[in-house]
Amino acid sequence: MDDRMFRNAMGKFATGVTIITTEVDKQPHGMTANAFMSVSLCPKLVLISIGEKARMNQYIKRSGKFAVSILSDSQKEMSMLFAGQLKDRRNIQFKWMNDLPVIENALVNLTCNVYASYVAGDHTLYLGEVIDLYTKEGKPLSFYEGKYTTVDHLLKNEGVRV
Repeated sequence: MDDRMFRNAMGKFATGVTIITTEVDKQPHGMTANAFMSVSLCPKLVLISIGEKARMNQYIKRSGKFAVSILSDSQKEMSMLFAGQLKDRRNIQFKWMNDLPVIENALVNLTCNVYASYVAGDHTLYLGEVIDLYTKEGKPLSFYEGKYTTVDHLLKNEGVRV
């Protein structure tokens, strides 16, 4: 199988959209990612996957900590900005939790210390021990078949009444 076929197959798995952030030398850094999952309740662990060539990989290695903001369905533009899909420069107003920048109005903000990391292929997997979290009500921004979508849109396409 070629890379495109594999990528298309993985795109059939609908995911939420997050922004991973950290702080190095008093500067916030962030990137959009959908490679995120919970791992354990005791201890409370999550996993993120960062490309080996991504600048964020080096930032997390240096800081030893990161935050995850799970985006709401009204934050598509924020995701696009951190994914480099919008070229205009913007002054992002971060909210700060435990000395880490997080995205304001996200459904979830959680802060983590790096618990362990593993190089796997062309990515580094970071296990983060959750130190603190904040949640609010709302619906998530979703990603499916390489496109942004919403849970309502996914359900409508399956004939589910919402």
